[in-house]
Amino acid sequence: MFSRNHRSRVTVARGSALEMEFKRGRFRLSLFSDPPEDTELQRKLDHEIRMREGACKLLAACSQREQALEATKSLLVCNSRILSYMGELQRRKEAQVLGKTGRRPSDSGPPAERSPCRGRVCISDLRIPLMWKDTEYFKNKGDLHRWAVFLLLQLGEHIQDTEMILVDRTLTDISFQSNVLFTEAGPDFELRLELYGACVEEEGALAGAPKRLATKLSSSLGRSSGRRVRASLESAGGSGSSPILLPTPAVGGPRYHLLAHTTLTLAAVQDGFRTHDLTLTSHEENPAWLPLYGSVCCRLVAQPLCMTQPTASGTLRVQQAGELQDWARVHGVLKGTNLFCYRQPEDADTGEEPLFTIAINKETRVRAGELDHAAGQPFTLSISNRYGEDEVTHTLQTESRGALHSWMEALWQLFFDMSQWKQCCDEIMKIETPAPRKPPQVLAKQGSLYHEMVVSEPVAPGGPGEGLLLQDNTVSAEIRALLSSYYSDR
Repeated sequence: MFSRNHRSRVTVARGSALEMEFKRGRFRLSLFSDPPEDTELQRKLDHEIRMREGACKLLAACSQREQALEATKSLLVCNSRILSYMGELQRRKEAQVLGKTGRRPSDSGPPAERSPCRGRVCISDLRIPLMWKDTEYFKNKGDLHRWAVFLLLQLGEHIQDTEMILVDRTLTDISFQSNVLFTEAGPDFELRLELYGACVEEEGALAGAPKRLATKLSSSLGRSSGRRVRASLESAGGSGSSPILLPTPAVGGPRYHLLAHTTLTLAAVQDGFRTHDLTLTSHEENPAWLPLYGSVCCRLVAQPLCMTQPTASGTLRVQQAGELQDWARVHGVLKGTNLFCYRQPEDADTGEEPLFTIAINKETRVRAGELDHAAGQPFTLSISNRYGEDEVTHTLQTESRGALHSWMEALWQLFFDMSQWKQCCDEIMKIETPAPRKPPQVLAKQGSLYHEMVVSEPVAPGGPGEGLLLQDNTVSAEIRALLSSYYSDR
């Protein structure tokens, strides 16, 4: 019924009017084919679908609560990425169809508008303060609850996550150690932060429920009847089956809830530690409620490509201010807010100090002028900067009209990038490359000294617990292998 073009991923119904138009040559198949960037996005989508299937299998194989929390977190991240990639593909398809069918190829429309350069955005030192009650934090009263929390960060269609952290009332804030880097961002970026949390029940409270129920029954039914009921409960619990009078609980994975969120833009970028407001989405009656203070502290920096990569280079003759006759032949490199003038092109690659540097900032004035090129004089442009009451002008000569046009275009593009990226072009902000993601280890419980104590009982060879121990070790090995495969693909 349908024919698939595997190279362009186009599906056309056999015998349809669209297929007949293809055969008649009225439409080209390339009109409906995917561009290379869409193919790459489709590949990422297929990868996340496979990762979601692996996360489901991982969740079914988990035998420990921390492993189930990590598997559920991976499943949530995969689902978020799938939805984001599908939405981006849909937007690109609509733009592609509207752009190609809206005008004919022979039409010469207006020139394309100037677009700003791309850049990198990094967020680090993430901390979310907590607001505990005095009786909980200082007097250590009340039930000790524990939460598993992590951050989901989205910029455009790109989604990343932080490590998962266990939180209880012994902590004053949630601190994420990882740096999150987005390599494809524009000056109009919107970085959305979402805090997810799941309440972790205590194993001791769940395990002691049947015994507490047996004690209440034995005391309320009388001495002889109570002893029989208690013996029945203890024998049923010791045999591994569910105790009588209690239904078998339904085993399911943990559930994460959205606790808070916020959106950061270019205005929040600063080479320093800042505090931003959080929008809280949970209330105290919510099982996953966490006493958040309502703010997030972080360091958000950005690096436009115009500040880190050369935008123009070539041979120039420079006349410095106050020197009317001397012209220096240099190799100019426009990078960031400076025009570096080297003695020869190799000096720029070897890291040699330039002969001199011409500043290019938002207050710089650039003017193009043509000398008497009929007499063999090259084309020129002047760069003027004001330092206090003095104005310093450098005159640059190029070898051709095309070279002059290229330098002027590079300078106007730099001015436009400065106007869009604003404070990010004042100076280069430092970005630390994030360390590679590692498979999460078994999380250590953060709480009182009682929760940090571990009492291990040896299992005798051939004893009743040896088979269960071997089975648990086998499942743990499988889970570690699946986690290693998941994070190695990141």
